[in-house]
Parts: sequence; C-alpha cells; structure tokens
Amino acid sequence: MTKLSDAKLVILSAAAQREDRSVLPLPGSLRGGAATKVVGALLSRGLIVETATDSRAKADTALNRMWRNDEDGRAILLHITDAGLAAIGIEPVGGASASTGADAAPSVEEEASAEADPAPKARTPRTGTKQAALIAMLRAPGGATIDEIVEATGWQAHTVRGAFAGALKKKLGLEVTSEKVEGRGRVYNLPRD
Repeated sequence: MTKLSDAKLVILSAAAQREDRSVLPLPGSLRGGAATKVVGALLSRGLIVETATDSRAKADTALNRMWRNDEDGRAILLHITDAGLAAIGIEPVGGASASTGADAAPSVEEEASAEADPAPKARTPRTGTKQAALIAMLRAPGGATIDEIVEATGWQAHTVRGAFAGALKKKLGLEVTSEKVEGRGRVYNLPRD
C-alpha cells in the first residue's frame, strides 16, 4: 500500500466519496503553494488526473471548483483515478473510469442515472488492504474502538471516521453501529455476513 500524508489521504478519501470523483473542492486549510505541491505530488504518482472541459470559465481559487485554465482557456478539473482509489483501499467497480482524463467526468446520462438511483454503488474491498482489515475488525465479536483501528491501520482517528461514513456507508452500503461499552468506551460494529 502506498504511504500517503494526511493531506493526501483526506483529498483522496473526499474524492472517492463524490459521485463524479472530483478532487475539488480541496480542504479549506489547503491553499496556494501548499495546494499546488500536494496536487502536483498526487498527479505525478497517477493518483489523480487533470480533466479538460469545454468551459471557458476562469478558475477562481475562492470557489475552489476548477483547478486551473489551460493555454486555450479551458477549465481544468481534477479527478481521482482508479490507482488513487486503490491507494486508499477502494476497489473501483463499473461506472466511469478516471484512469484517463477523457472519461473521468460522468456523462449526462450517468448523472441522470445517479440522481434517479441514489443507492450506494456496490464496491468490494480488495483483500489484504487496510479497508479489509477495518471491516474484519468491525465484524469481529466485540467490534473495535477508534483507538484499536488507529493502531491496526496506522490511520488517524479522523480518517477512520471518514472511512465509516465514506468508504463503508456510501460506497459499500455498510451501516456501522456503535455502543458505549464500560471499560472500553465507544465500540463500533458491522453486522456479520
């Protein structure tokens, strides 16, 4: 598994949760030179891709919806690639592939279909990933605490919580439950298959 900084994990996790796989908007604290550096690193590793649009709208850093304009004035967007999804333990299944810029953004038909069917897309985690370990911990008898998951995965607590809401709930359709357990604190569980 690729070692990623917290900023890169947050960016990729947020993009994975968006239907159009858009990297933008970036987290509010990431602006200017820092944003350029992080995005450049993700682009160079093939974890995100620039996508040219037909729009001639000028990129506006305050709105944080377009990355930049190319030499012809077209707006450039950023999308997570299949490699980016894999780097955070999500196996892409069907739908628009973001491995090339040309087919990263969903078509009008795909957008209409997504609006008509808001159910989570079926995705399956790859075996041997941190996401698979997270699911196993949550399905184990007694569940797992945030601290136990942090220790097992090396993620930070906010990344674990983001995985609950994004990768598990939105992408895999799994509902994480929790309860206070005396002596352990809040324990999180997934229903066993």
